[in-house]
Amino acid sequence: MKPFDIFITYISWGEDGKNRPVLVFVINESEVDVYPITTRYNDKSEAVRSTYFKINDWMTSGLDFQSYINTGTLITLPINVLKNKTAIGELTESDKLRLLDFFAN
Repeated sequence: MKPFDIFITYISWGEDGKNRPVLVFVINESEVDVYPITTRYNDKSEAVRSTYFKINDWMTSGLDFQSYINTGTLITLPINVLKNKTAIGELTESDKLRLLDFFAN
């Protein structure tokens, strides 16, 4: 597991949740910080959309549909949640550079 890898994992909110792709961002000894990835964009408010990063190379990254990284929601998971799973893909170099630029602006 390394930064910019994409995994499928269960994300919960309250009493609900679902399996969804996540982007690994920061890894330490016991935890991993991830951003959820979503396909829903057009039905979101302008404020929410402003925090969504469009993945241009979504097919190359292992995703099935045009997807967006929800940079407004950083989730910390115990590292064992992803440690024994296999990544479905990773961001391309182009998308990595664009994402870092997105965070800088």
